[in-house]
Amino acid sequence: MRLVVARCQVDYAGRLTAHLPMATRVLMIKADGSVLVHSDGGSYKPLNWMSPPCTLKEGTTEDGTVEWVVTSKTDDTLRITLEEVLHDSSHDLGVDPGLQKDGVEKHLQELLAEHPATLADGLTLVRREFPTAIGPVDLMCRDAEGLSVAVEIKRRGEIDGVEQLTRYLELLNRDPLLCTRGPVRGIFAAQAIKPQARVLAEDRGITCAVVDYDALRGMDDGAEHRLF
Repeated sequence: MRLVVARCQVDYAGRLTAHLPMATRVLMIKADGSVLVHSDGGSYKPLNWMSPPCTLKEGTTEDGTVEWVVTSKTDDTLRITLEEVLHDSSHDLGVDPGLQKDGVEKHLQELLAEHPATLADGLTLVRREFPTAIGPVDLMCRDAEGLSVAVEIKRRGEIDGVEQLTRYLELLNRDPLLCTRGPVRGIFAAQAIKPQARVLAEDRGITCAVVDYDALRGMDDGAEHRLF
């Protein structure tokens, strides 16, 4: 990655035109070929940018001013005129392992697989990632009465998740081995469930369960120990 701090003027021409008057900005040239222009305030987003693949050519104008011309494959042009360069450095950042989010569906699934009874009394785990013809069910469980229970886990419960669980239940209820004691029922589990999703789930006989992620991780000792 190359980082340049400079007084510069930026002009974009393409689907529209845009102009940034002369000011001190950060210019970022990333290894993937993208070029970004940042200011010191206003937003984390760049003021202007060019996405890869693009070509950067450095040169000088007739009056000796340094100029960068960035051209995309669609012939959009980002022209950066540098009046004064205050800093110019390059850094090898190596391979980035990617963002590792805490509390995503995978972690919720792992925790709920360890503690299925938090979803319903007497619930026990049969298998994680139970296979179906249209994809795996997050958790296949059995309730206290021996009935099969399919659990779909989302970080945020929306209508799409309810529809997904509905499709799983339609397939699972065709399997006589799962329905020996009665039909497979569903639990829709999420950290937050939108009202519309809850209405749809309950209309289809699906139980909704709001998951307290911190409590599952043992970080929340329960309401009786809270001041508020």
